Amino acid sequence: MQLVLKNTRFLDVRTGNYNKGKDIFISKGKIHKIVPTDSAPIAQGVKVIDCGALYVLPGLIDSHVHTTAITPNFAELEVTSSFYVAVKSAEILQGMLHRGFTTVRDAGGADYGLAQAMAEDPNLGPEILFGGKAISQTGGHGDVRTRGRTQFEGCFCCAGLGTVVDGVSEVRRAARDEIRKGAHHLKIMASGGVASPTDRIDSTQFSLEEIRALVEEAEAANIYCMAHAYTARAIKRLLENGVKTIEHGNLLDEECCDLFVEKGAYLVPTLVTYQALAKEGVQSGLPAEMESKIFEVLEAGMEALKLAHDKGVKMLYGSDLLGLMHRHQLEEFNIRSAVIGNLELIQQATINAAECFNRVGEIGEIIEGGFANIVAYRKDPLQDISVLTKPEDNLNIIMNRGVLVKND
Repeated sequence: MQLVLKNTRFLDVRTGNYNKGKDIFISKGKIHKIVPTDSAPIAQGVKVIDCGALYVLPGLIDSHVHTTAITPNFAELEVTSSFYVAVKSAEILQGMLHRGFTTVRDAGGADYGLAQAMAEDPNLGPEILFGGKAISQTGGHGDVRTRGRTQFEGCFCCAGLGTVVDGVSEVRRAARDEIRKGAHHLKIMASGGVASPTDRIDSTQFSLEEIRALVEEAEAANIYCMAHAYTARAIKRLLENGVKTIEHGNLLDEECCDLFVEKGAYLVPTLVTYQALAKEGVQSGLPAEMESKIFEVLEAGMEALKLAHDKGVKMLYGSDLLGLMHRHQLEEFNIRSAVIGNLELIQQATINAAECFNRVGEIGEIIEGGFANIVAYRKDPLQDISVLTKPEDNLNIIMNRGVLVKND
């Protein structure tokens, strides 16, 4: 589709300034050119949308989602029909797109098939950057067996969060298999977690040799590693061995923050998921015996956010929601706003992610040659970040890779 967004006021996410009075020409899914309004002719038959009353931003990026997590009960998910999961995942992705997210990074579960479906039809959902199955040790955060189970009920192609391996050779084989299937990144479970039945929040997982093996395989394929980690001890051993993004990080310390800055690594807080799990987790399907784990990390998350922000750690926007709780995806903006300013929050959900994913010039900003991922609001989110959290009231236009998904 060829179209022109006329008389736009679009945000330069790098500077925080609005570029006013611009016409944005869209062709073949990309931004063809940006020129002063009425300075270039518009061909007959091209659709024109006047955006003079709107605040235009690049499409949002959520850097930690589980698009196939139709339930927080991962043991149940592992044995659920993959056809059923795919249909329900499509509903989850539709919700994400209609909240303004045009790119999401899956943190365990999505594969090339789901990503391909989104790529073929931008109306279906956002672009998915996938890593396949998260890689876990026996008894780690990706091992969904309860103590009484010795066998896995699922298979390699079944829905589920992760795959379980032990030892350097098994880690390398699992990494290479995800790379074979087109992974954009690799995910390692490197500490205890909430939604896993047998590990402890404060545990470290995988040996240093296994972590290095995973990082080496990623680097050989010119991709990178993301890691689930809560404690300072777990985070330090990951950053010191080449992991690029740390997910959650609720129990980090000052030394961790210094390492983030030194290594150029990124932190992806996911505070909204703990609030949602505390309120709705069990009724949404989280096994009741796991509920107590939530409170071990809930309150510490805000303290970690403030410490990381004060120390200059680069951050990405992440939600990590499961099951029916996906509807809270935008609430992370409100939570972080107690510590972080509006422009920086928008940068975390746009240009920071593009830089981390090596996608600068393609996503995360409105720029000639980039994908036409564009959202437009009736009010200015720089003045009030809650504008982003109420799409039903404020989100007027959604464009995903040049396709006009919504135009009010």
